[in-house]
Amino acid sequence: MENSRRVGTSQEEKAAEYLGSRGYRILERNFRCKTGEIDLIAEESGSLVFLEVKYRRNGRCGTPAEAVTPAKQRKICRTADFYRMSRRIPENRSCRFDVVSILGEQIQVYKNAFPYQ
Repeated sequence: MENSRRVGTSQEEKAAEYLGSRGYRILERNFRCKTGEIDLIAEESGSLVFLEVKYRRNGRCGTPAEAVTPAKQRKICRTADFYRMSRRIPENRSCRFDVVSILGEQIQVYKNAFPYQ
């Protein structure tokens, strides 16, 4: 069995390269605090973007994006709040939550995948 942390890191790297080629500017990777972790934080089209990267080798257990449950979404939002506060980012700064779904070798980005909650 391959090391899942190593697989996750390599998939996050692949996602960062893919996003960079599509105009995202990566600001942080694996931002952690007591409320949780955000895989990638970027800027794109003037917005601050919090990205969750999900990988599945195949679709047997559903799509990667389906793994971003409402509970996971709330945790990402809390972590984003902490990030914004700790970096003194103004409350009126436009931001959104995207999900990068990697299924095998296929990458799909869901912009505005879920609302702030």
